Amino acid sequence: MGIIAKQSIYNVVSIGFAFLIGAINMVFLYPTYPGKEFQGLVVALLANSNLIQPFISFGVQHTLIKYFSDCKTKVERDRLLWFVLLFPLVILALIIPLYSQYNSSILDFISGDESVGSRFPFLILSIAIATAYFEIFFSWLRVHLQSVFGNFLKEVYPRLLTFSLLIAYIFEWIDLNNFINYLIFGYYLRLFCIAAYSFYVYLPKFQFRLPSNLISMLRYSALIFLSGAAASFILDIDKSMIFAITTDENVAFYAVALYIAAVVEAPGRAMFQITSPLVATALNSNDLNRLEALLKKSSTNLMVVSGLAFLIINLNLLDFYEIINQEGYASAFSVVIIVSLGKFFSMSMGCLNNIISNSKYYAYVFWFSVSSAVLAVVLNYYFINAYGIIGAALATLIVIVFINICKILLIYAVYKIHPYNSKSLSIVLSIFLIYGIIYSIPTLIHPFLSIAIRSLLIVSLFMIPLFLFRWSSDIQALIERFKKIF
Repeated sequence: MGIIAKQSIYNVVSIGFAFLIGAINMVFLYPTYPGKEFQGLVVALLANSNLIQPFISFGVQHTLIKYFSDCKTKVERDRLLWFVLLFPLVILALIIPLYSQYNSSILDFISGDESVGSRFPFLILSIAIATAYFEIFFSWLRVHLQSVFGNFLKEVYPRLLTFSLLIAYIFEWIDLNNFINYLIFGYYLRLFCIAAYSFYVYLPKFQFRLPSNLISMLRYSALIFLSGAAASFILDIDKSMIFAITTDENVAFYAVALYIAAVVEAPGRAMFQITSPLVATALNSNDLNRLEALLKKSSTNLMVVSGLAFLIINLNLLDFYEIINQEGYASAFSVVIIVSLGKFFSMSMGCLNNIISNSKYYAYVFWFSVSSAVLAVVLNYYFINAYGIIGAALATLIVIVFINICKILLIYAVYKIHPYNSKSLSIVLSIFLIYGIIYSIPTLIHPFLSIAIRSLLIVSLFMIPLFLFRWSSDIQALIERFKKIF
């Protein structure tokens, strides 16, 4: 996993920086200056954009990853690349007239609030288009094993953009409408940057002929589109339903809690960007031994890194919310714990999602996603009405557990492999043991000091079983490298 480890390290660093900038935005700038209503509105707008984006891309970014390694000649690769670039234009030609005519009704259906459609009718579609094409070019870079720059634009750039716009808003250089306009412009500037770099990495010769296996690609794209639409629905329906059922403020509280919990899955986001094309290659060559090795090694590495993040985040929550010190945000304390448990479970599966989406069994993802989307709507409606944002978190956890168990059972049934080994149990037990030891340590003089001391103690205790049980040779080698440097 040399190339995985190398690029994953760069990606983890950029994602870590992105989360730092994002934390400043989410827990300090938004609540302190524009206010939680403004924050809730922007979060809801972007969430609704994510619900529409899969309809534009139609899953072609995943089609590129699956079929690129199967192309034997440059001519075939070039046809594939031009296909994934031009096909969304056909989709847009169908979507834009419908959206122009019925945007208020569409957004009212999605968000449950007609004010979203009436105040910013084209923000959602504009950002959805930019994001859809960004994902296509990012997949372009990933199949050429060039994920670092794309990862920076995906993770760091949007947060720096938001940070800059918030600063401009705070100093009254721009108003809300200008904030929205510059946000759209920033997303298209990002699209231009990744498109230029993608053509620099590989410039395909234009082909007037369609790919030879077009029918197979369209079938795959359609199922991945439906699965992706359902997956995006699952990711953002909770925020949209909170926005519709409760208030803007609750969306802000919930969004901050989700952002904190998402730190647990940051290592996976870094790794999956490079493992996906490698998994596709192993499947296309029918190398099941390589496939199992990728699955188990990625699972162990992610359990170690995500488990450490889980401990640091959840054991410092009280001090963290004390630092935020904004009315109402601490009401989402339990949301972080509940959702981060689900995130850790997802990370423990390693690259299993990549295996399913790149295999001949990808159709199952559609049925898993659709059933999970239906379950998400039912549970969110019931739990949000009953328990507010805590109910949304419980619904999210149940859906995550349900869909992940389905995926594990599928891979075991068809390939007779699973993500776990003898190290997995010792990692989980060590996490629970360390949590129990550190949980009772009270807040010291200042929350910053408490977080620093508690985190140092967590890391120190975590290193003991890491080296004692030899969980991960990759992580141990990385630690040794840093020891030599410093």
